[in-house]
Parts: sequence; structure tokens; C-alpha cells
Amino acid sequence: MTRLSNYVFLTLAVLIVSAACLSMARSSGEDDGSTSSGRLTSISIMANLHTAQVPSDWIEKWLEERTGTQLDIQWVPDGSYDQKVYASLATGTLPQALYLKNAASLSYFRDEIRSGLFWEIGPLLADYPNLKNLKPEVLNNTSIDGKLYSLYQERALARQGIIYRKDWADRLGLSAPETLDELYEILKGFTYNDPDNNGVDDTMGLADRNDLIYGAFKTISSYYGTPNNWGWYDDSLQPEFVFPNYMETMKFFRKLHSEGLMNEDFSITSKTDQQELFVTGKAGVYIGAMGDVLSLESRLLAHDPAAELDVHNRVLGPEGYGIWASEGYGTVILFPKSAIATEEELKKILSFYDALMSPELANLIYWGIEGTHYTVQNGKAMAVDAFELKEKDVKPYQALMVGGFSTIPGMLQPVNANKVKDKAEQLIYDNESFLIYDPTGPLESPLYNEIGVRLNEHMRDAAYQFMLGMMDEKGYEAEIDRWLEDGGRQIIEEYNASYRRTVGAYLHE
Repeated sequence: MTRLSNYVFLTLAVLIVSAACLSMARSSGEDDGSTSSGRLTSISIMANLHTAQVPSDWIEKWLEERTGTQLDIQWVPDGSYDQKVYASLATGTLPQALYLKNAASLSYFRDEIRSGLFWEIGPLLADYPNLKNLKPEVLNNTSIDGKLYSLYQERALARQGIIYRKDWADRLGLSAPETLDELYEILKGFTYNDPDNNGVDDTMGLADRNDLIYGAFKTISSYYGTPNNWGWYDDSLQPEFVFPNYMETMKFFRKLHSEGLMNEDFSITSKTDQQELFVTGKAGVYIGAMGDVLSLESRLLAHDPAAELDVHNRVLGPEGYGIWASEGYGTVILFPKSAIATEEELKKILSFYDALMSPELANLIYWGIEGTHYTVQNGKAMAVDAFELKEKDVKPYQALMVGGFSTIPGMLQPVNANKVKDKAEQLIYDNESFLIYDPTGPLESPLYNEIGVRLNEHMRDAAYQFMLGMMDEKGYEAEIDRWLEDGGRQIIEEYNASYRRTVGAYLHE
């Protein structure tokens, strides 16, 4: 019995009544899926509701009119979404288009996908002018054993970069750091050269937190050319911490810490406390999601109205430019065989999603109706200042998106009245010029699923001990050997075996 099956049967005991009602509703509408001529007129969809109320059907009717379909959208509140999906799976009442709750949910459906419960769609995508614009790298991350079963909702692949005090840099005659050496120099200057000009030694360069991924470490590690979680070493997939670049990153942080260029207790600092150091003028550099600049600027100006922030993303390392990439999707859409009888019916549903990736319909479900929910200013969308209207009419339909801004030419970008926030959004897309992907995204290691989190925590602790000066290089290598003995060696073998099974199999090109 699979992990998902175990959960399904536990949940089903609680939800059997509602699941039965859903089955009756599905059965009563099943004959309306097509006319006698075979033309699809109805599509059933299960979508995650992130608002307090079910939306009005205003946008839904526009979608139906423009796609020639009749939509049967089942809105399920976010808090009970997974339970509803599992109950529908157990009772055979899945819709024709099933949205999973989030990206992590896909891993729980691997066995069910392998068992043949969902349609493979990879070989069909080339026939659709809009769907074929989906990014092959992201589709690869959603694939199972090298085969594609789902469409995806886009998320930015790399939001990470540098937010820094431009007023401090200008005062010291420094500019945005173009190299790792320049990054070190700006951190040193912000620590020792009185950047706030108050005559007191009360500033530091970097504010960081106890997070090796979304804090500063992984981004700087990318600048050093470290692989993203896993990489190729001697024709074998190996974990990132065995690479020399990873060790160089740890040495860089060890130097920053020993010279007082960052908060001394960074290994136990929360994100809240990290941001507090930055917005109260105690630190001049924040490395993380560049989109955070808007809220950080607002809080900083409350303390220092003369402060000025800037963002930067390109730092040249020993192997050129690089930034680690996320999976690139927020959720996926699966197509159950229990609800879609034939490939012909599947193709008609894919035609509907192809239409959703047209600029007209993408703008409709993301922004709403022009003149009512948004206006166009200099080729960008400005949402109306009416929270209730957006929540009621528009926001729920954003859950139906397929693709996103970078895969739909003509989709309206938002107006960013804040100059530095607008620059941050531009740099987020610039990051896509030098992404470092995780090659294990579509792969699987059963042992990693069982003990990977524990083993990662062990290596995380070892990294902090090294950066804090509590462990030397030889000691860290001993921790790698321990990781290998505790199951890491088998995990490496399983990931490499998974790669060999999938290489050469169909992937969208």
C-alpha cells in the first residue's frame, strides 16, 4: 500500500458522506461532457479556493463564452483541499482536471501516476501552440520516470539576490558588488567605515539567519558555482556538500563571521530578527528574495526617512554567473482516466488549457475585466483599488492559471509604482539567464524519502559548526563520511539508478 493510499483510507472514514454526495453530483453531470457529435461542451475542474467565499461567476461566464465550453468548477477551501482530493480519488469521483494543492503534493501521487490512473500528456503538447511554450526545464521537474502527466502553474525560478543600503554605499564610494571580492569589500566597509556617519561603531555588513537555503548561504554558494542540491562529479550524481565550491562558500562565511562582518549569532537568528537588524539600520546587506525589498524599504523608512535601498543580482564567481533555481511551479494539473474516457476527450480538454494560455484569457483570469478590475497604464496592468471586488471576482480564478508571465507573451505585467520593487521584478527574470538546476528534481530515492530530512539536518549542523570555527576541514570531511555510512551512499546509488531509468525517455522539448 502506498503512502498516499494509507492517507486516503484514514481520511475516507471522516469524509465518506461528503464523498458520496460528490459521487452523485459527478454521476448526474457525466453525460453532459459531450454532444452526440463528440464536441466537448463541459469540463469538470477541482480548484483550490484561497478566499473566504466562492467567487461570482462573472469571469467564469466570460471563459465559457470565449472557449465554447461549459465549466463545472468545484471550489474547495484550501484548509480541506487535500482531504477532498484524497476522498475523490478513493471513491472514483475525480474531475477531468485535478489541481493539486501545491508543488509538494506531486510527490505523494507518484505511485498512483505510475499505476496508470492519469493520462500521459507529454507526446501531445507539441500540437498546441500555447502549451508548447511551457518551459522544458520545469516540465522536467514535474515528470515521473521521464514521462509527463501534468501541466503546471508558473512560479519564478530564482527570486534570490542582494538588497543593500545604497545610501551607505554612496557615502563610502562603493557600488553594487560585481564580484565576490567586491561583495566582501562592501560588507567590510559597512562594518568598519561608519556608513551611517554617526561616529559610533554600531553597524555590520550582512544580516543573516538560520537557513542555509533561503538565507544568504545558498545564494552565495551559487556565486561560487556550487551545484543546486546535487550535481555531477566523476560521471555520478553527488550531493552539493562534497564539491569544493561548497567548502569555499563555508570558508567565505567563516571569514565573515570571524571578522565580525555579519551578525555573530546568525546560526540561531530567525528571519524576523534578521529583518529587524536590517530595517533598524544595524546591517547594510540582506541576501534573499529580492521581492522583499518593498516591505523592507517601508519599515526602514519608518526608522530613517533618508535611507535608500537598491537591489542587485549578478555577482561573478570563479565559474561565471549562477543562481540556484527552484522547481519553477506552484502546483500541477493532472487528468484522471476515470473522468476522461478517451484520448479524443483529453485533447479537447488540453485545447481548453491551450486557450487559457492565450494573452486574452490569461489576463482575464489573472487580472479580471479591463475597466472593471484593472486598467492598462503604459502597457502594464494596474489593479483597481477595491479589495472586496478583487477578492470576490478575480483572485479565486488565479488558481486556474496554467503557465504564467514568462511563458505567455502578451500577458500584462503589473505596474510597480515603487522604483526599487520594479527593478527587483526585472532582476528576477534576469536571473533566468544563468540558472543552476537541481538534476534530481524528477528523480526519486526511496531511502531519501525516509531519512533524507534527518541526514540533511546532520550536514546542516556540521556546516554551521565549520562556519562558526568549531570544526576544521578534516572534521567536516569526517561528517561527510558519517553521512555516507548512515545511508547517504545508498541514496546516491538510488538517485543515479533513477537517472539511468529515465534518461532517454520522453521529455518535452
